Amino acid sequence: MSLTTLTSAYRLRSFYRLQRIQGHMMSSHVDPGVLLEKVGNAGVITINRPKVLNALNLSMIRQIAPQLQKWENDSETDIVIIRGAGGKAFCAGGDIRAVTEAGKAGGRLAEDFFREEYILNNAIGTCKKPYIALIDGITMGGGVGLSVHGRFRVATEKTLFAMPETAIGLFPDVGGGHFLPRLRGKLGLFLALTGFRLKGRDVQRAGVATHFVESQRIPQLEKELVGLRSPCAEDISALLDSFQNQSALDSEKPFVLDKHMSDIDRLFSSSSVEGIVQSLKADASEFAIKQAETLSRMSPTSLKITHKHLQVGATLSLQDVLVMEYRLSQACMRGHDFYEGVRAVLIDKDQSPKWSPSTLEEVSEQSVDQCFSSLGEKDLTF
Repeated sequence: MSLTTLTSAYRLRSFYRLQRIQGHMMSSHVDPGVLLEKVGNAGVITINRPKVLNALNLSMIRQIAPQLQKWENDSETDIVIIRGAGGKAFCAGGDIRAVTEAGKAGGRLAEDFFREEYILNNAIGTCKKPYIALIDGITMGGGVGLSVHGRFRVATEKTLFAMPETAIGLFPDVGGGHFLPRLRGKLGLFLALTGFRLKGRDVQRAGVATHFVESQRIPQLEKELVGLRSPCAEDISALLDSFQNQSALDSEKPFVLDKHMSDIDRLFSSSSVEGIVQSLKADASEFAIKQAETLSRMSPTSLKITHKHLQVGATLSLQDVLVMEYRLSQACMRGHDFYEGVRAVLIDKDQSPKWSPSTLEEVSEQSVDQCFSSLGEKDLTF
């Protein structure tokens, strides 16, 4: 072999090696947070950040929103399916740390994230195509907003649902003011104030999910959903019902809050958070004492905002609730407790937030009312 041929072969090998390295670098560097694909006549959204439990960020919102609109207007797209990658989480919430840093620095992200997230929540709630959320895994905060307003929500034994925002100086947003007060009795208010976690079949029993299907059956369910030809909502409902009927897991267990529902309705019926705490302490049952202890750890400001938020939201449309929630989100960005809550729970993890004001009594009605005030030109509009 001539020297020229050897040199050419060496150069070629070096070129291919460089290409492989560059390809590897690109594939490890470019990790799309969301995958959007057409499978048959279904638009499929996969939340794809498994290492951070599929936490939702602004870039993902900006990819999902226009694609959802395209599919809604596309005659060859019959349904939309949203799912989480990785097997642990559907979506464990919004990328709160990034929002916190931006809020502290006065950056636009603290405005843009909530605004665009809520616009997406509304788009899901008004989507004309059947929207099916497969909430197989942790579903909290922003993940609830991506699922609960859709027509169908399928829980599995891996589903863990919670709205834990009062623990970080926030409130159950993403349309929480719309769906929570519409759950039976005072269940929604209880979940909103305490951040109580629902698991598996209980997510459906509470009314958060529409169906329950065993996790191992989800791939087959996806296959059959995608295979439906021009389905109407009734066809999808019938298919989901049939899968649910084949899922016997935990069916004999009662709803985790069954024996407490009358207590929840009674103890959480007060017109103020102070009244609720008083009722819980006076009741002195093991359940009531536990809830009083839980509330004592939450941001007093968040508890009061949340209580009013659900009271007002009970009679509003989803759109009007989201306008209200945007005002509240910006009030939290201007306040103290959100940053302190994120520090204590997510950053330092000392679980010892120093709330300000530190007691319910110190949070005036006037300061709560101000959080609901119009932002003028900066108000959320659709």
